[in-house]
Amino acid sequence: MAAKEFIVAIELGSSKIAGIAGKKNLDGSISVLSVVKEDATQCIRKGVVYNIDKTAQCLTNIIAKLKNQLKSEIAQVYVGVGGQSIRSVRNVIVKDLPAETIITTEMINELMDANRSMSYPEQEILDAATQEYKVDTQYQLDPVGIKANRLEGNFLNILWRKSFYNNLNNCFDKAGIAIAEMYLAPLSLADSVLSEAEKRGGCLLVDLGADTTTVSVYYKNVLRHLAVIPLGGNNITKDISSLQMEEREAETMKLRYGSAYTENSDIDNSLNYPIDQDRFVESRRFIEIVEARVDEIIENVWYQVPSEYADKLLGGIILTGGGSNMKNIERAFRNHTHIDKIRVAKFVTHTITSSNADITAHNGSMNTLLGLLAKGDRNCAGLEINPNRDMFENDRPVAETATTAGLHDKPRSAGEIAGKGVVLTAAEKEKAEEERRRKEEEERRRQEEEEERLRKEEEERRKNSSWNKLIRGIKNFGKTLVEPDDE
Repeated sequence: MAAKEFIVAIELGSSKIAGIAGKKNLDGSISVLSVVKEDATQCIRKGVVYNIDKTAQCLTNIIAKLKNQLKSEIAQVYVGVGGQSIRSVRNVIVKDLPAETIITTEMINELMDANRSMSYPEQEILDAATQEYKVDTQYQLDPVGIKANRLEGNFLNILWRKSFYNNLNNCFDKAGIAIAEMYLAPLSLADSVLSEAEKRGGCLLVDLGADTTTVSVYYKNVLRHLAVIPLGGNNITKDISSLQMEEREAETMKLRYGSAYTENSDIDNSLNYPIDQDRFVESRRFIEIVEARVDEIIENVWYQVPSEYADKLLGGIILTGGGSNMKNIERAFRNHTHIDKIRVAKFVTHTITSSNADITAHNGSMNTLLGLLAKGDRNCAGLEINPNRDMFENDRPVAETATTAGLHDKPRSAGEIAGKGVVLTAAEKEKAEEERRRKEEEERRRQEEEEERLRKEEEERRKNSSWNKLIRGIKNFGKTLVEPDDE
């Protein structure tokens, strides 16, 4: 029987694309209906789309597999984006106000819009998280209603290379998949694994992926820094493969023997690890190779923490992702950061029911995908698939089989999406740009009309002024003197 209501989310990971379908229950829990994966090593590198055609084909395969299991068309999907080129940049927007001006919501929105309109070479603003506002000399989280002469907005802009952003949107267009909402995957992950206390007290979230490691710093419930490091678990595998073995064998050895930290006294110099029936590798050499790469990853993670927050991480360090399953990973982070409070987030905070082995494993590798699923609030189900239809009919693009009208028809204000991890799609950006041009044209016309009105008022004022009346009177008197007398 076809599912009538469900939510579909797709994550473009660092080396694979995963899709999930689930249903939200009345008690707040989520029932997972289907999970599918596609290897994307030929089209995605470190979470970034490089081959549009192959990525579009992967997306088409994901949707086809989900449709087959759900027995239903898919009208729209939620998408999570990340990748190597994501970085955060601080920005300040200042607005001088007349004396004793009361700050309004409109003024705040103007600051947000001004920040969103910032231009960065070759970079696209994906999201903007408000840090705080400076009202005269005082910092405020919500300055509306306060009297001030000067208003300063401090923002954290999250950027991505424009070419990658365009490639991603082109892939979904080419695959004929409608996007219900696009989210920054690191923010969706944070919302699904971090507690309010951790965000409020200050914490470092580290997502240890296959090809990338994502670093997020929170303090006082606000994202303070975001960076993606181009290092992950696959780098450890490649280092192990330097011991004259295939990467498949190296991956097996990493999972079986790999440890992020080993006490020197615990290393047995006479112990060898078997590669296969005929080959072995010295345990000490293996341990040194693994630890060297893990140390490099941790050093790069800690380098990303802004100095002003390094001593404010009362919530500690939270590790997640597939790489967090490595033995003694907490000990390795503790040795480098000297932070004792470290936990591994094996699963999301939501109540999830599923029979899928990838979900029930609770190993942290599905946390981002589940976080994206939890974000969804629109029914993604399309028409029920009729098994008696023409065999080519099921392959038609989504736009032909289900309606997608009403998806963000009107551009949303910066205040609606700021800091929530919402990424505007290409279509939304186009609508927003049209709206911006329309408003600029209206403002230009209004200014021209106002200037014309002021010009006419000035001319009228000059005509009616006492001095002008006197001059006109003298001119008229002069005319009467020079005019001939008819008599």
